[in-house]
Amino acid sequence: MKRCLFVLLVVFFFASHLHASQSTIAEAEGLACMGYDKSRKQTEEEALAHAKRKAAEYASTYIKSETRVKDFQLEKDLIEAYAHAAVKLIQEVERIWYKDASSGDCFKVRIKAEVVPDSRMMNRVEKGISIDPSGPLFVQAWTDKKEYKESEKIKIYLRGNKPFYARLVYKGALGDMLQILPNPYRSEKYFNGGTIYEIPSGSDRFDLEVSPPFGEENIILYASSDPLGEISTAAKGGVFQVKTRPEDVGMKTRGIKIGEREEGSSAPPKAAEFFEDTVRVTTRK
Repeated sequence: MKRCLFVLLVVFFFASHLHASQSTIAEAEGLACMGYDKSRKQTEEEALAHAKRKAAEYASTYIKSETRVKDFQLEKDLIEAYAHAAVKLIQEVERIWYKDASSGDCFKVRIKAEVVPDSRMMNRVEKGISIDPSGPLFVQAWTDKKEYKESEKIKIYLRGNKPFYARLVYKGALGDMLQILPNPYRSEKYFNGGTIYEIPSGSDRFDLEVSPPFGEENIILYASSDPLGEISTAAKGGVFQVKTRPEDVGMKTRGIKIGEREEGSSAPPKAAEFFEDTVRVTTRK
């Protein structure tokens, strides 16, 4: 048992991260009316700003209801992190101009947005609860080494603090992208919290063997409490070649289908926890 623990500690040590970020994805609706002093463009901008504020409120409410952080200071940091969150527009789901009997021309927009908490405060939270299922979703990704030579095989490991859906993409030195999880022979998308998963393993039919071109290569993890948005892929041996443009993969993955609340329900707004991490490795001849 002691030897096993030592091996795991060594494996964690060799993870080299570019960035890791926790966020919440929510849908919200914003409204605004023209009146006498606003143009159509200004009205649309006001409605969008209203929707973003509501998305931030929904995310904060969701995190408070779904997490049970026991440490008072960490709970305070978490709430404060979401109080200073940035809101990134993912998609305008619906946009409609309509006539209101009392307000005239009005505009409604429904958006899907990513609410990104303050990173400095979230760093403190993640260090304190990275393996605690009571906290926000946190998925650790790492490799068995930081540098690899030609013909060596790369092993990747994942562990979440609670159940999660995941997509794992390998980005080569020239920018080519392969989806290695799920893949044509391992359709697994949902993973248990607290369990260490190894890739490749089990039903996988590929090896991550180092070959030219060499250089800096990235392993990108996308994880969420809800099923991830779809990207375009094509089978290529034991993995999927990513057909979606590299710059669009992250945004499309964030296109999570969020369940609707029943009308009149007092339950917290529906949202999804999201986590992204990038692990960097260097390959050499």
